[in-house]
Amino acid sequence: MSISHAPPQKSSGDISGTSGAAKSARPAADTTAEPELVPIVPSSARRTRLPRWLRRTSGPLLLLALWQLLSSTGVLTPEVLAPPGTIARVARDLFADGSLPTAMGVSLQRVALGLLFGVVVGVGLALVSGLFRIGEDLVEASVQMLRTVPFVGLIPLFIIWFGIGEAPKIAIITLGVSFPLYLNVYAGIRGVDTQLVEAGESLGLSRWGLVRHVVLPGALPGAMTGLRYSLGISWLALVFAEQINADAGIGFLMVQARDFLRTDVIVVCLIVYAFLGLLADFVVRTLERLLLQWRPTFTGR
Repeated sequence: MSISHAPPQKSSGDISGTSGAAKSARPAADTTAEPELVPIVPSSARRTRLPRWLRRTSGPLLLLALWQLLSSTGVLTPEVLAPPGTIARVARDLFADGSLPTAMGVSLQRVALGLLFGVVVGVGLALVSGLFRIGEDLVEASVQMLRTVPFVGLIPLFIIWFGIGEAPKIAIITLGVSFPLYLNVYAGIRGVDTQLVEAGESLGLSRWGLVRHVVLPGALPGAMTGLRYSLGISWLALVFAEQINADAGIGFLMVQARDFLRTDVIVVCLIVYAFLGLLADFVVRTLERLLLQWRPTFTGR
């Protein structure tokens, strides 16, 4: 025998009492003040910062001031290193007589040709080795062996093979540029996420479509890094290349200055090398920002 218990029913008085209590509670809730929202500002944004251009130029300016101080106090004699004022005067004279602009034009032409041939060779070998397994088997081992050979040590062979004209100079620059581009482009191709490749295949992309829309864009950051590194190598190779019986160029001016113990002219040529390299790096970084707008990166704090 089971006994059922019915839930107690509220009377109409209880219901009205509850409703009245709820009504009386609402105004009290409405009068409560809402918490004020305070925006959170990162600690890096609270600090007062100097303009970025000022921070970028502070290092070279401090170095220039230290150089002037050491020259003024006699720690650096003019025979060892000329003071900045003398360097500026010599640079002005070299620009005035046209010798420095002519040398810069010849050197830039050599770097441009060597860089062009190096990009073709390095990127071409990287594509063959990165996209095809048989290409990797044929190319990778040979490139790695040649990469360990100092390209400066090949200058005597290039002189024998190509003579003492422009060909060995451009060949040295081409060889120095090819290997960094090959390594970075190859690593960029092989570093593409396989899930992206599978997604492209599921969308019906052909082999060329995968290469064009998935593999090459994925390898582009590595290629730009290799290009920046290759530009630095190209200026280094140019210094050695212009020692090969050169009759024009920045290296030719340095050889002449060495024969006459002109440290001021040598320093001017080194500064020109540095500024040309900095300008080339700026061009590549600008190109990198334009081509890689799709890639969000950390820019520091």
